[in-house]
Amino acid sequence: MTLPLAGKTVLVTGAAKRVGRSIALSLAKAGANVAITYLKSQPEAENTVRELAESDVEALAIRCDLRNPEDIQQTMASVIERFGGIDLLVNNAGMFGSAALEDIQVEQWDEMYATNTRAPFLMAKAAHPYLRAVRGRIVNLGSLGGVHPWATHAHYCTSKAAMHMLSQTMAKAWAPEISVNCVAPGMIVNGEVGAAYERFALKTPMQRNGTGEDVAAAVLFFATAPHFITGQFLAVDGGLGL
Repeated sequence: MTLPLAGKTVLVTGAAKRVGRSIALSLAKAGANVAITYLKSQPEAENTVRELAESDVEALAIRCDLRNPEDIQQTMASVIERFGGIDLLVNNAGMFGSAALEDIQVEQWDEMYATNTRAPFLMAKAAHPYLRAVRGRIVNLGSLGGVHPWATHAHYCTSKAAMHMLSQTMAKAWAPEISVNCVAPGMIVNGEVGAAYERFALKTPMQRNGTGEDVAAAVLFFATAPHFITGQFLAVDGGLGL
């Protein structure tokens, strides 16, 4: 059976663990060679690379501080040197935080945007010439928080709302060579339990919280769907945002 991403190369940022790991593993099982980035999670990144290799694909982990433009450029150069090109960029890495709106400091605001909005822009810009050459794709990870205002997460929500608009702008600016879409997870758990998670599950129409595999399936859809599909926003939230 021919795998849908056989011979393709993908880069998934922030994929040492949690949702990013699920995305990377899903793409590898579909046949893609996978590069991942990490910042502080080297042991987890090494474990993920070993798991990726079990799908008989090439795998690479690169330490990258996505707040540093030079690191982003070097990461892309490392991917191109190792694999010869790139077919899909998944901007998964993100930062989450909460604070009362009046208490958010300038440094907190800037760090949130540097990670959640500027870094995906710079990584996509670095990938652009290589993706354009092969009619490649970009999948950005947004958030339900980028659609609904959460009073104690203003810096997070606005950074993700900006990511949604950035995705649509990229889709329009870089068509027809590159398709760009956005996946927006709701409440996603990775084994966490507790009353707060149970409350979210109960108010979700599908009566459960999401998993990394749910998000990975949405990313895989955009990775393998017709190239004609671009500029789209797909919520993976079990109906929580309705």
